[in-house]
Amino acid sequence: MNFLAHLHLAHLAESSLSGNLLADFVRGNPEESFPPDVVAGIHMHRRIDVLTDNLPEVREAREWFRSETRRVAPITLDVMWDHFLSRHWSQLSPDFPLQEFVCYAREQVMTILPDSPPRFYQSEQLLVVRAVAGALSRYGFHPERVKRHGKPPPTSGCPA
Repeated sequence: MNFLAHLHLAHLAESSLSGNLLADFVRGNPEESFPPDVVAGIHMHRRIDVLTDNLPEVREAREWFRSETRRVAPITLDVMWDHFLSRHWSQLSPDFPLQEFVCYAREQVMTILPDSPPRFYQSEQLLVVRAVAGALSRYGFHPERVKRHGKPPPTSGCPA
């Protein structure tokens, strides 16, 4: 659920932003459903998740949660990582302001939207996608509007 972090790392690695964003919504082998660059992005996202999930600091952070809420710890931590990334964006990426990056990421993601899994963009159907919409809307992207309008309206501050 740390979409901003995955998009940022994908950009730094010159990987598919679309694939890195789609990875949480694609099950199994993506090679039959997506072009090679998107598949590579999906695999990159999965490798990053395995790496970070196994860091001692991340394991320790999960233990901060009570046992009855521990199952949501990974999602909560992901949202927190994105929060801190957005707050300190100008220090981490001084040459690419956050609003410009959001517009760039939106443009990249829009190219794969027609071929993406329905649960990626049909927010009324899944709670997870509502969380995605909420997370991305903080950065100006509103995927929940895709179903109603066929395509999302222009992101605030981005050209149509």
